[in-house]
Amino acid sequence: MSALRIGSRGSALALWQANFVRRELERRGLACEVVIIKTSGDRIQDVPVAQIGRKGVFIKELEDALLEAKIDLAVHSMKDVPTETPAGLAFAAICRRHDPSDVLISRTDAGLRELRAGARVGTSSVRRQAQLRRLRPDLEFAELRGNVETRLRKLESGAYDAVVLAKAGMDRLGLTHKITEVIATEVCLPAVGQGAVGIEAREADERVRAAVGPLNHPETRTAVAAERALLAYLEGGCQVPLGALATVAGVKLTLEGCVVSPDGREIVRDRVEGNSAEPEQAGRRLGEILMAKGAGRILQLAGRAAGNG
Repeated sequence: MSALRIGSRGSALALWQANFVRRELERRGLACEVVIIKTSGDRIQDVPVAQIGRKGVFIKELEDALLEAKIDLAVHSMKDVPTETPAGLAFAAICRRHDPSDVLISRTDAGLRELRAGARVGTSSVRRQAQLRRLRPDLEFAELRGNVETRLRKLESGAYDAVVLAKAGMDRLGLTHKITEVIATEVCLPAVGQGAVGIEAREADERVRAAVGPLNHPETRTAVAAERALLAYLEGGCQVPLGALATVAGVKLTLEGCVVSPDGREIVRDRVEGNSAEPEQAGRRLGEILMAKGAGRILQLAGRAAGNG
């Protein structure tokens, strides 16, 4: 049997995720190799992600390689994955989620509330900026692109007073000790799918789907499905100021979500409970609630049209 070709972006974090999958498969007796593929999101570093002009900027080339049978599976951060999956592809597994929280790393070890007035905070996420402005409207939020190491170097060089990143990425790269503050989800709800790793394969490739099936974590898959259903209902991409977090406890699913205006002045936030067997229903129901509260107008302010799915 030929080695399974695992497609991955080339950043240290993406390779951590790909090598995690590789080790898990090799532990089950399968030969694997990691194939690095550069995406448009990696190549275009001089403009904000929201201005690149299409969804899936960090995964399209990986999906193309899958469809062209240049690789056998692709490993993604689920927060980078659009809600529409190309025909012929499917997510064979969603791995156990790591902590989905956002974190602050500051040069002076000051927390979010202690940062000096007007401090320069680096983040490329509209979602993070919008929510954090509600707590600290005085902060200057500045665009920050690049992999985790690049962003931390820019912080250490003095270009920023603090940066905001995902806790899961810091933990995976062994950088937990650099975290100044784990930002409570009451302050900043994470991105849809944040902290979860997905394995995408060709729908008809039963060999690969069977191989990676044991890596699927049902509770994580259910939680991510609910969050993605909310995102799909609001017709949003990763740069929409939408935060969401689902938790699963047995048959009970809880989904919380918010839509925030870019300046942080307006917010609609709510939560629903549902059956874990019907995560998409919970996502749509929360979408209806948020739209009824004015989410559509806020999304239009953010330059994104919202629909009713």
